Amino acid sequence: MPEITPARSRRCPDCDDFPSVAITTGQTNPDGTRKTLTVTCRTCQGTGTVPRHSAVTATSSGR
Repeated sequence: MPEITPARSRRCPDCDDFPSVAITTGQTNPDGTRKTLTVTCRTCQGTGTVPRHSAVTATSSGR
């Protein structure tokens, strides 16, 4: 039976591991190529992953 291994890193929930994209503006350069904008994800700053959150254990502090 295969064992379940936890992921080493967590995918960014905003970009889903596609941190940088090129968007066409609809305009063309003089040589005929399209003008594009390169946009990176603000949440992960272009890495595609976010740090894993450590497990927080709640403890009660007596009565």
